[in-house]
Amino acid sequence: MHELCVFCLFCRPVTEDMVRRRAEHNECEIFSLEEVSLHQQDIERIEHLDRWCRDLKILYLQNNLVPRIENVGRLKKLEYLNLALNNIEVIENLEGCESLQKLDLTVNFVGRLSSVESLKHNIHLRELFLVGNPCTEFEGYRQYVVASLPQLKWLDGTEISRSERIRAAQGLEEVKRRVSEQEREYLKRRAEEKEEAQRKAENQEMEDNTMLPLTSSELDEEQQEKEFWNTPCSFTPESRLEAHRHLEEKRRAKEKEKEKKKPKASRTLITADGRVMNVNEAKLDFSLTEDEENNTIVLDLAVYRHMDTSLIDVDVQPTYARVTVKGKIFQMVLPAEVKPDSSTAQRSQTTGHLVLTMPRVRTVTHPIKRWLKPSKDPCEARCKLCRFLQKVAALVPQASRRHRYHSETCLGTFESVWCAEQSANYKRDAELQCNCMH
Repeated sequence: MHELCVFCLFCRPVTEDMVRRRAEHNECEIFSLEEVSLHQQDIERIEHLDRWCRDLKILYLQNNLVPRIENVGRLKKLEYLNLALNNIEVIENLEGCESLQKLDLTVNFVGRLSSVESLKHNIHLRELFLVGNPCTEFEGYRQYVVASLPQLKWLDGTEISRSERIRAAQGLEEVKRRVSEQEREYLKRRAEEKEEAQRKAENQEMEDNTMLPLTSSELDEEQQEKEFWNTPCSFTPESRLEAHRHLEEKRRAKEKEKEKKKPKASRTLITADGRVMNVNEAKLDFSLTEDEENNTIVLDLAVYRHMDTSLIDVDVQPTYARVTVKGKIFQMVLPAEVKPDSSTAQRSQTTGHLVLTMPRVRTVTHPIKRWLKPSKDPCEARCKLCRFLQKVAALVPQASRRHRYHSETCLGTFESVWCAEQSANYKRDAELQCNCMH
């Protein structure tokens, strides 16, 4: 179970995007790809390539974590397969690669030397590399491979001569017997190594579950790192996976630290062309109103009630107001130009809201409603004016008799003046008519 969880965590599958990014030389087309390099990608399984890239001739998969050869049988045009520095233990599933000419299995874990005979079906195979595998330590290894694969021309970088092939064929039976015995011994040791690795994984899982969480000060990471790399262990696929996963954990931890330390991108408050943006990083409720009587603009910002005022910074400009609350910016474009020097900022003692009162630069004027409509008839105009003045006098409270008397006096004075003006006008009109008649 532990192995499965770790596999899911660190395994990197062969994806279409991975292959397409390595097909730039082929205009990113993978169906007609003839060569692809997937080395050092932490791949733990060969898949999809036999369906996506049927025309592959050269495939590089060195320095990965591939445990077995699979899903390459449909690559009929494959000529060169490089699987060096992987975790392969058995040579298999290559019968369908009819055009295979070169196979590189350098530094793997091939211990079943008899699996070499599966390459007899690859009649075009000319070069084979098995350097660094456990099977190369078997007595009679080279003689066995040369006799088993008559089509082979080069083995581990050394050309196979005709005389060597004849000698290998002469003592093949004895060599097969010795190789079979050594192979059984190796497989027995390999089974013990797998059991030991399984026990170690289970113990490690139990320690992880029972170990109390320790702080970085209590745990010396450098000392742990030294112990991990200085502890002797046998070179097996399991130890190689363990080392890889340890390095992967360190790499991911460093990436997380970099992400934490990475500064956040600064928010654009004013664009390059001078346009001010509305910003509400703190997600605060607000209301913006215009007080026409006092000729001011009032911004009510719902700041947290119990927040200390020292955590609030206010900046009022002629066209916008900016408030910084615990490092988060609130910015609002104002509907009219204001006077920053005359603006005030106050906090409500009950709600904690921040209220900004900003006087306008220009006074807003409103047209006065005309109460009296013009009239051509003088008598009608006089009657309307008298009624208006009577209404004004009636609005004065009865307790203030002096003001009421003053209003009535003004009304009488206005009537007398108006009558005098009307008499003068009539007299002038009469004189004009008389002059015209004479």
